Amino acid sequence: MPAEGTDGLGHARRVKARRLRRFLAAVALVGLAADQVTKALAVALLTPGEPVPVLGQVLQLVLLRNPGAAFSFATGATWIFTIIATVVVVAVLRVSRKIGSRAWALALGLLLAGATGNLVDRLVRAPGFARGHVVDFLALPNWPVFNVADSMICTAAALIVVLALRGVEIDGRRAGGRSSRSERA
Repeated sequence: MPAEGTDGLGHARRVKARRLRRFLAAVALVGLAADQVTKALAVALLTPGEPVPVLGQVLQLVLLRNPGAAFSFATGATWIFTIIATVVVVAVLRVSRKIGSRAWALALGLLLAGATGNLVDRLVRAPGFARGHVVDFLALPNWPVFNVADSMICTAAALIVVLALRGVEIDGRRAGGRSSRSERA
């Protein structure tokens, strides 16, 4: 019997895996570009602390610089969030080698984009390398100001929870060894 790497099935899996990694990379690159462009526009066009209504009180643009995590948590520990974001980026890149599901590729691409977007801020923005403040500018009622990277991270987290609850593993198989519908498609 031929080894997995030499038969048609092994070749098809490798082709599918490459295609999924390219999809993940495209999601991550488009997401990162959207995050960085919107942050650059916010910095260039908004005055810190002065709200600009987009949809009345439902959505406003408010420029803030956040040294902490979500909800301005741990504002004195910026360097810790730099390390965490770096670990997330490396972990996603490592896990992406096992990708076998389009839904997981989307989730991990969004997570990679969001983590990288906020990591870029922490690395290059004031007050200095690995201590930079993240640019936040989207404001909803009764919710902390956030950015596009934050929304991608939250969307990725929701997708990951749904995939986990449905038993879809990163390689596209269902928990218990069965292949998922996304793997068969």
